[in-house]
Amino acid sequence: MSEYQATINWSRGEQDFLGNKYSRGHIWAFDGGIEVAASASPSVVPLPMSVEAAVDPEEAFVASLSSCHMLWFLALAQQKKFVVDSYADTASGVMAKNTEGKIAMTEVTLRPEIVFSGDQVPSDEDLDTLHHNAHEKCFIANSVKTDIKIEPQR
Repeated sequence: MSEYQATINWSRGEQDFLGNKYSRGHIWAFDGGIEVAASASPSVVPLPMSVEAAVDPEEAFVASLSSCHMLWFLALAQQKKFVVDSYADTASGVMAKNTEGKIAMTEVTLRPEIVFSGDQVPSDEDLDTLHHNAHEKCFIANSVKTDIKIEPQR
C-alpha cells in the first residue's frame, strides 16, 4: 500500500471574506518540493476572485487521468517492444449533472497522439489493446465514476 500527500495552503490576508470578496488562489505543495499555483476555475468563481493563470481542480483531474493513462500505455508498449518516440494528449473534461443530479466531472476524453519508431510498429488492434489495458490498470481511472473515453488520434 502506498500513501500520497499534498499540502494545500491558502491565506485570506486583508480580503473581505464575509463579503465573498476573497481570492480563491492558493498553492499546492508536493513532497518533491514543487509548488503549483492553484485556484477555483473562472467558470465556477468569476474573476478577479479566481486566478485564470492557475491550475484549477477540474483541470488537474483531467490531467491526472491523462497522465496515469499515458504512464501505463508507455509501460505496456515497452513490454511489447514497441518504441514510443512521443505521446501527446489534448484531454478534456465535461462538468454536468450526474445521475444523482449533482454537478460532477461526468466525462473525460483522452485524445492521445503517439509516434512510434523501430522495426515493430503496433497495428490498430495492438493500439486498441494497449489503450484498453492502460485504462484498466490506471489507478486514477479505477478510483472514479467518471466516464472516460479514449479516442486515439491516428
